[in-house]
Amino acid sequence: MLKQLLISVGVMVLSFSLKAQQTPVSPTIGATEKQIKLYPNPAVSYIIFELKTAGRKDLSLQVYNGILGKKMVDTKITLERITLPLNDFTRGVYVYHLVESSGKIIESGKFQVTK
Repeated sequence: MLKQLLISVGVMVLSFSLKAQQTPVSPTIGATEKQIKLYPNPAVSYIIFELKTAGRKDLSLQVYNGILGKKMVDTKITLERITLPLNDFTRGVYVYHLVESSGKIIESGKFQVTK
């Protein structure tokens, strides 16, 4: 993209040419691949968490009520697919954390329950 700027000062005319160049940004820079896929979202009676972390035994899934902050689920991950029944969940937004045994949160997200 080439832009020109003309500035007139009295009798003298100054001319500047600016050339802007766009550099494509790689989608992987600064972004990490999601470890959890969840569906359906919004959910009514159940939600499924599919994990790409097969082989890791040091992870747990924690689910919190997004408004109250109450911990609803804290389970050690033993399978690649977890179906979570929402019988004890009320309508609202919930936050999940994928947590290492050290306590470090490696992924977070949210889902909605629409009963």
